[in-house]
Order: sequence, then C-alpha cells, then structure tokens
Amino acid sequence: MKPISEVQIAGPGLAAVDVVAGDEETAAAAVQALCALWWSSGPSRPWRVPGQAGVRMRAYVDIRREPDGTCV
Repeated sequence: MKPISEVQIAGPGLAAVDVVAGDEETAAAAVQALCALWWSSGPSRPWRVPGQAGVRMRAYVDIRREPDGTCV
C-alpha cells in the first residue's frame, strides 16, 4: 500500500483510517462501517505486511460530511 500523502489529509476533517483485522471479511466489514458514517473513498484492496499479523485495509474519510454528501 502506498504511504498516505499530505494532499489526502490536507484539511481539517480529512483522515486516513487503516484497519487491521485477522481476516479480510472482518477488515472489510469494519471499513464499511466507517464508510457508512462519513463521505469516504470506500475500502482499499486488502494488503498484508510481511512479518506482521493480520490483513489491512484503508479508507479516506471526510468527517465534515454525511455519507449522502450533506455537511454536518
């Protein structure tokens, strides 16, 4: 997975969220739950880090907006 760039989290309310879980299904469910709260990129493809437990997924979120795009 590529490192998070400054552009992706450049403003207030923007965040990158990495989820680590024991399996892809759990990671996907956790990221989907986060993405249901805010405007998001949706889940990334899963990836693993050699020598570390678990599978990882990432989402970029804008916590200033509801999932339908309205501002909070």
